[in-house]
This record gives sequence, structure tokens and C-alpha cells, in this order.
Amino acid sequence: MNKVLHISASPRGPRSESLAIAATFLDTLREVSPGTPVEEYDLWDGTLPAFGPDAAAAKMAVFAGEEPEGASAVAWRAAIDTFRRFDSSDRYLFSVPMWNAGVPYILKQFIDVVSQPGLIFGFDPVAGYRGLLTGKRAAVIYTSAVYGPERGPAFGADFQAPYLEDWLRWAGVDDVHSIHFRPNLATADPDTGRRRAHAEARDAAKLFLQDGARA
Repeated sequence: MNKVLHISASPRGPRSESLAIAATFLDTLREVSPGTPVEEYDLWDGTLPAFGPDAAAAKMAVFAGEEPEGASAVAWRAAIDTFRRFDSSDRYLFSVPMWNAGVPYILKQFIDVVSQPGLIFGFDPVAGYRGLLTGKRAAVIYTSAVYGPERGPAFGADFQAPYLEDWLRWAGVDDVHSIHFRPNLATADPDTGRRRAHAEARDAAKLFLQDGARA
């Protein structure tokens, strides 16, 4: 049975647009597949380990074919535990608000923690990187309050979706469905775009667990 992991990068709780759309997605998924296990991973809950000097030293030691020692070994075990929580699911739902044209720093921290040699990627000096998270699927909910693709550069740029989706595909997750809700703060009525995003979330959730289907 597929397991779904919802990774939330928003700290805004009930005021979060991305979490509201994610709730619609997960409610629909539970309706079509009541027995599917769903795990919630709030990246702001304080359990995500840091990726600092000790963890960086451990990563380079592993790259060199060595075993991390001391504080580096402790940091490496924390990274492995976080990766195992991530890898234990077959389907991923990300809720990702835009921060300063990119992703919230807590999501970047998560990516840095789990993106380790032998876990998410393999590396060959000639062939380069090889993603190891094959056979998985992801849906990503993107929100932004000012940026929109139809607006000019004065309204910002999108380093949010390209960054996250490039990372997913680099890691081996090549089945990715994106849902966007990008109202302008100056727009008097964002409800049309909101309804469209929630409808798309419902439609994507209905296909999310089907083998061979693109969500």
C-alpha cells in the first residue's frame, strides 16, 4: 500500500493558503482511499536537525569513503534518520509558500539534511549524479502573494518551483504534479483563482495513488 507524506513548509497554520489547498488534497485522497496511511511532517515542529559544520564534515567523509567520527557521526545519524522518515513514503505532498522569490529556509534545510550520498543520490566521476528515489510520485502546492507568471519583473521572479522540481527530479522523483495559487495582494477578489486551485487539488488527489497515472 502506498504511504503519503505531507511535508509542510508554511508556519502560518490556519491562515496558510498552501495548507488549506493541501487539506483539500488530503481530504479528497482519504475519500477515494480511506485505508491509505498519511503522515504529516511540519518542518517547523522543531525535530528537523541542523546541517552545520559537523554534518558537512560527515558528508565529505562519506564522499571520500570514510566513516564519520565523533560529533560528525552524531550529525550523520540524525541526517540518516530524517532521510529514512522521508524515504519510507511512496508519495509526497509538499505545501510551499513563496519566500523572497524562493522556498522557505526550513525547506532548504530539509533538502540539505536529506540530500546525502548513498541515500538520495549516487555519484560517478564520469556519469555524474544518479537519483536514487525512483518509483515515487510528488504533488507540490505553490502559493505566492505578489508574484505571478503573467505579471512583470516588478512583481518578482520564480525561483521557487524551478528549484524544488529540479531537486525532486535530480533525486529520482520524475513524476511531479504542480498546483499554483498566485493571487496579487492588490487583487480585490482572489476567489476565482482559489477555487481553481482547490478544484485542481481535488482532481490531482483522485489520481495520486493510481499506478501509471500522472497526478
